[in-house]
Amino acid sequence: MDVPLWFAVLVVAVLGIQLARPPWWLVALLLLGGYLVANSFLAPTVATLFD
Repeated sequence: MDVPLWFAVLVVAVLGIQLARPPWWLVALLLLGGYLVANSFLAPTVATLFD
């Protein structure tokens, strides 16, 4: 069964928010930080860490 990556990430995020109950500002900070790092000059360096 092939599951799209965006769907898997969405399911994990929803379950994590429901189970861990982090503050809303922490969720927003992580989303914004991930977006900014992905579009910066650091993206290739971060990508090599996860390969």
